[in-house]
Amino acid sequence: MLVLLVMSSTARAEAIGLGLFLGEPSGLDIKVGLSAKSSIDIVIGQSSFRDNRTDYLHITWLLTPFVARGNSVLVPFRIGIGAVALGVVDDNAHAAVRVPLEIGFRFRRTPLEIYGEVAIKGVFVEEDFITFDVDGGIGVRFYF
Repeated sequence: MLVLLVMSSTARAEAIGLGLFLGEPSGLDIKVGLSAKSSIDIVIGQSSFRDNRTDYLHITWLLTPFVARGNSVLVPFRIGIGAVALGVVDDNAHAAVRVPLEIGFRFRRTPLEIYGEVAIKGVFVEEDFITFDVDGGIGVRFYF
């Protein structure tokens, strides 16, 4: 919570978003704008809806290199890099690195964004072994 308070003190007006992300992973989504082109995205939830789901947390730095502008909507294109903490799987806790690509549809007259994301994730299974996976889903954020 302390991290969110510190980040929100430097965030732009209307740059804090709260919402849900559904897919792999699924959970509560918190996005804090750091500047016009960068933000921190945090998702807390479950890795999937399948039987072997685990607790999930990721913190991702997102860069917005390009924003398409329409009359009623902004369409930001984002790329990022982040860290993942997965709950206990096979008696081991796992960590991962993720690289997401995201496209959003942020409405000008409503503080709402609908977005989709695809991320490449490298999970550290053992010291010398990494497995790669692709995650993704859709989400919605309300901005304050």
